[in-house]
Formats: sequence, C-alpha cells, structure tokens
Amino acid sequence: MSTSQRFGSAAVEHAEAVLVEQYPRLVRLAYLTLPDSLGRHTRVLLAHKAVQRALPRPGTPTGPAPAEGGTDEPDPHLTLVRTRVLRATLAPTGPAGGTWAARIGRPPVPPFVWGLRLWPPAGGIDEVAQTLSGAPAPVRAAFVLHHLDDLTQGQAERLLGSAGAADPAGAVHDALALPVAEGLLQALRRPEFDASVVSARPTDLLRRRRRARAGWAALATLTLALTALSVHHPPAGPDVRPAAGPAASGVLDPARLQRVPAEAWADTARVDFTAWPARGGRTGDRDLLARALRTWAAPGTTPVTTTPGTTAEPPARAPQLLYAGELDGRAVVLLRDGDRVVRYGETATGSGGRTLDVTRTDDAGVTTAAALALSRAPGGASARYLLAPWIATAATRDLLRAGDTAHTLTVAADGVTAPAAVPPLGGACASWPVLELTSSTRIVEKHSFVLTDLGALSPVHLTYTPLPDGPAPARQPREATGPEARAAWAPLACRLGELRAGAYRAVNVWDFAAAQLPDGAGRAVWSCTRASGWAGPGDVTVRLRLENGTPQDVARARSTAACGRFGQHLLAGFRWRSPAGRWYLLAAGSRQVTGITATGAVRAGAADRTLAAPWPGPGGPVSLTGTLAGGGTVTALDGAGGGRD
Repeated sequence: MSTSQRFGSAAVEHAEAVLVEQYPRLVRLAYLTLPDSLGRHTRVLLAHKAVQRALPRPGTPTGPAPAEGGTDEPDPHLTLVRTRVLRATLAPTGPAGGTWAARIGRPPVPPFVWGLRLWPPAGGIDEVAQTLSGAPAPVRAAFVLHHLDDLTQGQAERLLGSAGAADPAGAVHDALALPVAEGLLQALRRPEFDASVVSARPTDLLRRRRRARAGWAALATLTLALTALSVHHPPAGPDVRPAAGPAASGVLDPARLQRVPAEAWADTARVDFTAWPARGGRTGDRDLLARALRTWAAPGTTPVTTTPGTTAEPPARAPQLLYAGELDGRAVVLLRDGDRVVRYGETATGSGGRTLDVTRTDDAGVTTAAALALSRAPGGASARYLLAPWIATAATRDLLRAGDTAHTLTVAADGVTAPAAVPPLGGACASWPVLELTSSTRIVEKHSFVLTDLGALSPVHLTYTPLPDGPAPARQPREATGPEARAAWAPLACRLGELRAGAYRAVNVWDFAAAQLPDGAGRAVWSCTRASGWAGPGDVTVRLRLENGTPQDVARARSTAACGRFGQHLLAGFRWRSPAGRWYLLAAGSRQVTGITATGAVRAGAADRTLAAPWPGPGGPVSLTGTLAGGGTVTALDGAGGGRD
C-alpha cells in the first residue's frame, strides 16, 4: 500500500481477520511494550485496548506503512496492524502526537464490576516483563518482535521505524543483548499459552464495603467539623488523623493496635510473630504510631519496598504492634498484619525521611520468626535486629570459615541487638557474617540455629542435610551449627548473594551423593541448595563440591518442589573436564536411585547412584534416567546431562 491510499472495506475486513487470528501475539506485544510502571492490571487493559483500536476504519489513511522489501516480509495487513499497535504503545519515543495515554486513552472499565482486577496469563510473561524492566519501550518491542514473533532483525527495524521509533537499529541491537532464558521463551510459544487470556480477581470485598461506608461517614464528619469550626476553634490535640478508608472504621486508630502480653510466648503452642509483645521506648507515642499507620494507608511520596509476592495494601483490621522505638537517630515502628510485617521509619524528630518496608511471613515459626531487621548503618555494613522474646542468647559467626568461633552479640532488655556485621552487598566476598541464636529452655532444650541477612526485613534460616546413611530412612534438615554443616556451607556461603532479590524464608544444603572422580581428581560431594520461598515453591541449584576448589554448578530450577520435602527423588549430571584434560559425563542420584542410564552423545550405565563415563568427541545432548528402588524412574533435573562445559 502507498502512503496516499486509504483503507477500503475489503482491506479493513482482511485486517480484521488478521487481527483476530493474531490477537494473542498482538496483546503480548502491547503488554510487554507498555511501561512496566503502570502495573499489571492497567497494562492488561491498555494492551487489549491498543490492539482493538489498531483496526482501522474504512476511509482511514494507511499512514506510513513499511516498505514491502521482499518475499521475506510478513503479511502487509499484519504489518500495518502491528505498526498501529506499536504507535499506540511506544511512548514517549513514538511519532509526534503525545504519549500512550493520549493515543490509547485511559484504561477502559472492566465489565463494569467495581473492584475487578485483571492479571496476565501464567506461562512466564511476567518473568519476561522483569527481564525487560527498565529497558526503553523500543527495546522491549524489538525483543518481542525478534524473540517471540520471529521477525528478522531487518524486519523488526523496519517495523519500529514505521511506528516512529527514533533509533530502530539501536533498539534491535540492545534487545539482542538482553539475557534470554530459552525456557521462558519456549513457555510463551507453547500452543496452550494464550496471551489474550486473563485471570480476574476482586479486590478486598470487606475493605471496599468499609471504604464506601467510610466515604459517607467522612462526609458527615466533615460537615460537623466545619459547623463546629464556625463557632469556636478546638484545643490542639495529638496528630492522629489517619487516612480515609480503613481508618474511618478505626482500623488505623493507634488506640486499637493489638498488643500481646509480655509472657504470652512462654504459654502458647503457636510460637511465631503472634506471640511477640509490643516492645521499645515509644510504644506509647500516639503521634508516631498514627504517622506510621497513616503512611501505610496512603504512602504518597514515601518510598515503599515490598518483597516479591507481597502487597503494601492497608490492613483490613487493626494490626499488631511489635515495636516502636528510636535507634541511631531514627524512629522505627514494626507492625504485623496477618502474613505480613511492616517496618515504618522516620527521622527521630518526625520531620521527614520516611520509609515503608513490607515483607511476607507466611507460616513463620520458632526460627523464621526469630528476628527482624530494625535499622541498617549507612553503607549497609551493619544492622541492628529485634529478636523474638524466646531467644536466650545471640552470637555471630563467619560462615565462610568452618572453624570460626562464635562471638557473643549484646542484646538489650527490649530485644534489640548491638550493631552486627552483615554480608557484603557486592565486590569481594572476604567473609559472610551470620547470626547464631539459641532458644530459651522454656520452649525447647538446647536449640541453636543460624540466620543470614540477605537485605530483607526478615533474615533467612540456614539448614543442612547430611549424606544418606545406607538404607536408613531419609534424613531431615538439621541446624547449620555443627562442624559437618559448617564445612558444607563454607564453600557455598558467598553464593547466598545470588538470592538477595528473592523472598526466601530458608535455605538448605542437601548433600545427596558422594563419589571418587576419575583421573585421581579426588572425592566429590553432590549437593542441592534449595532456597524456599514464603509462598511455598523454591529455587534449587545442584553443585559438585570438590575437596579443594570452587564448587561447580550442575543444574538449576526455579519454582520447584525438587530437593524439598515433596521432591525427594533427584538426578543430575553434566559434562566435566578432569585435571588430565579428559572429558567425562558425571551423574548422581539421591538415596532411592539404584541405577543410572545415559543415552545420546554418551551411552553408559551404572548399577549405583553415581556414574562417571568417558565423553567421546564433541559435546552433544545426553538424556539421563534413574531407576528408583520402589519402582518408577526419575529424569535429570535439567532434562539432560550434556551441554555443560
């Protein structure tokens, strides 16, 4: 089509047929191109709106369509529809005419159901969105066009140019440089994944009902207040003006905060955050508590940090007060609302510098509800913690050094620790400080455990599962306090830094197999490190740990039950080079594996839980299958034993 042409009825019908056929792909393109600051609900609505408005009306000028540069070009009608979608979503680098809001409009109202929230489909689209987070809109669009819609680099450049991108070639170049997780892209390409399918969920129904009532109550209160002010000015009182919404029903009234008796933890079967008493020197400061609650309800410009999978929404009922005090020039308030803990901070004078941090605490217990980070020194070199009331003693150790002795950590009467060193945020990992806490004998006898600070509000519990002992039942994770546990954790300590961005409650190292390596390389231990999230699923990494040397990564998996209570059967393998320069296939299985078979580039077998077979020729795909003692089979964690150098 030339730029002087207009859409005729037949062309519009053809474009409609293409749009309907390609609707999921177009929605995916629009969703991932729109700014990630909009939130999932808004992006879903705007993506559908942008695609539906991409259908031209009869008589509409075609606009500057891409040149049909050869037989490799897509359907010109599909190209035009894609161009119109991109013009609507490529703000602010699109053609003159304003931002995406001016071209698409505000989000449409979903089926006229108040409070309905829509979510993108499962299958990895949000993980791809995280990969693209922070990239300019043209780069995000180029990523989708090339990696997901299978356009060539040249086609993607021409399409972006027609949509008004300032530097199409640069956008494609930057998109190709982004990290690509092939598993995610394959998931998005599967036929059962339909990007146009959404999940609908309501917001909190009770909260919405209360807000509706609160609106009328607030209006009545305002009327009375204005009437009273016209007669006289009331005396000044404490600043306890919570935000509208939950506050109107008293939820955010400091006087209604839940406070637990000081000795409740010693007389309950539920030893978790619900048993924490209110501590700190400012638990009676009504103004401070009111500011904390008001900021939670309406943060405004206050920076808010949430762990993945956590919302910062105000509470639906009065929260529990855990702490209110002053530390190192800042006032800090800790509140619990169900499975969330919120930390509010401000300058000691209350004049500003406010922050709000929210973390998950699902099913926390004796160890995972044992400490919360109260404050951090500038630069993050140290932190103070509020310990659970059942903690009798506290110490610090260097996890990087198995023989390091414990160093006593001073704890004040209100449970606040002296500043303790925290693991490094980056750079060289010369040490990895951890907390070693001991529970009171009033709840358990001789129980010590280890926590590590990964930058979140709640430290992470570290455990260790030793090698299986013959036909004995499977061993359970034990505390990482003994010599064997510290020896296993020492070479892996610095790898904990990889988990800083997640929402994890515990990390366990499971030594599931051991074997002598070929060519006199010595004994090696196969271990699986499982980082369990608050929501249930966990991320695992299988490693080969030699007596001397850096542990080698073998396989990884995200959001899996593997290496946990409900994923006890494990098999993993990889291509390994011996000190003599020869290549081998190494594989190992957990205690129920009685044999391993390799097919593909390496054909070998072992009537045992470990396998070491020469790898002839160049690398290639290898399939690993393990036979289980009770019948059945297990495949390698990453689906193949080969391809890793």
